Order: sequence, then structure tokens, then C-alpha cells
Amino acid sequence: QVELVESGGGLVQAGGSLRLSCAASASGIIVGTNRMAWYRQFPGKQRDLVASIGGDGSTRYADPVKGRFSISQDPAKNMVFLQMNSLKPEDTAIYYCNAYYSYALRPWGQGTQVTVSS
Repeated sequence: QVELVESGGGLVQAGGSLRLSCAASASGIIVGTNRMAWYRQFPGKQRDLVASIGGDGSTRYADPVKGRFSISQDPAKNMVFLQMNSLKPEDTAIYYCNAYYSYALRPWGQGTQVTVSS
């Protein structure tokens, strides 16, 4: 069964923006309590951590996306978001959401494809 549902990906030109959404309902994750994260996976690679947000709202970003991406959450809706600005072709990947800490990880969702053209 699908527990984590990512959406909002698509095809954009370099410099464009996308807003990704993650629905965590039924996943066992409590947004606002668990530290949440966005990950991305390039072809043939492991998932890379992109950004995370704590229950207290504290945020951390991977170096490649600092200043361009912004993670946020809505605990009332059990959702997490990723605002992606100034997109680059190297941001092209499948994006996933999940808990940040290993002990809290849930089964991975299908992810959402982000493709940035030159």
C-alpha cells in the first residue's frame, strides 16, 4: 500500500521553479514530531539527502541546493513541501520524502520526477 505520496514534479527549463508536495498520511510518520526530509535519486545512484526540517521548524540543506530550495511543513495536514527555485539541469532526479532519522524511516513512496532542461 502507498503510504508516502510525492507529487508536483515535472519538466521545467533551467531557472524555473517547482513546488513538490509530500503526503505522509497513513505512513506512520507524524509531521511536526519526526524530522522530515526530501531526498533525490539520480539514475544508478543511491538517494541523496536534499533538505530536512525538524519538528521545531529548523531546516538544513545540502550544499548543492542551498539558497535555491526551501523545505516547509504543515503538521495539521501531515504534509511536507519543497519549493525549488533557480532549477538547474543537474537537479534532474526522482525526488522522495521520508523521515530524516534512520529509525523513523517508512517504506519509500514512488517519488516524483523532476526534469530540468537546458
